[in-house]
Amino acid sequence: MKPAPFTYFAPETLAEALALRAEHAGDCVVLAGGQSLLPILNLRLAQPSVVIDVNRIPGLGEIAERNGGLSIGARARQRAAERSSLVAERAPLLAKALPLIAHPAIRNRGTIGGSIAHADPAAELPAVALALDAELVVQSTARGERSIPAGEFFHGFLSTAVESDELLTEVRIPAPPVGAGVAFHEVQRNHGAFAIVGAAAMVQATDGTVGDARLVFIGAAGTAIRARAAEAALVGQPATADSFAAAAESAVGDLDPVSDVHASAAYRRRVAGVLARRVLAEAAGVAA
Repeated sequence: MKPAPFTYFAPETLAEALALRAEHAGDCVVLAGGQSLLPILNLRLAQPSVVIDVNRIPGLGEIAERNGGLSIGARARQRAAERSSLVAERAPLLAKALPLIAHPAIRNRGTIGGSIAHADPAAELPAVALALDAELVVQSTARGERSIPAGEFFHGFLSTAVESDELLTEVRIPAPPVGAGVAFHEVQRNHGAFAIVGAAAMVQATDGTVGDARLVFIGAAGTAIRARAAEAALVGQPATADSFAAAAESAVGDLDPVSDVHASAAYRRRVAGVLARRVLAEAAGVAA
């Protein structure tokens, strides 16, 4: 397998990269880790005229504290984030999700921003961004910098709010609610494979009552999907198995998964309900 011919650029500054994005808008792709991009190029599912390699640009791979939360450069390696004590402290849901991504060899090259920008519906990091109310920072020469809430970022299958002349540069994760617990579970065909279905949760509970809840599914729609109605219904309810079962049933009722060679829609919906109950209960247990 070989990609179609393309022109390769390796800019050494962000300004150069943005200029190239503007010049070749609509006919270029960005290479960071390449774990998703290279198979697509080799299979010729995408045939861009230009590939822009951002690996030489300084500053895009940093992980730092920001207002009690995190600032993660879009090119930060998944393995670096997985090993970061700052990530474990400030974004425990991200720390839970990272070991579920493929294998260490993949995470050594795969990037945080690359996975989010790719927007695969079965990928873990878009779910984390949604659950944590992350802000995705993009830049262009025409509009400068703009920040997109995760809830407005994912438009559908492999589709996001990033314009053809823009570059995702930073992921901003706010400080988590005090005392919140998190959990992330998924069902895979085998270790390291994409999830057939997965669920992520964050629950804040005080004196046995839910004060805040987040629930996100992967593999159950055209993109990661947040169960906002079920979340709202949980707030103020007792943090019990019955409450979580009711929330899971409500959340699954809004899902419209597809059937494919790996699983039927009915199977995905059934597993999503089981995982939702499991992650909500586990997250509440951690919070307690």
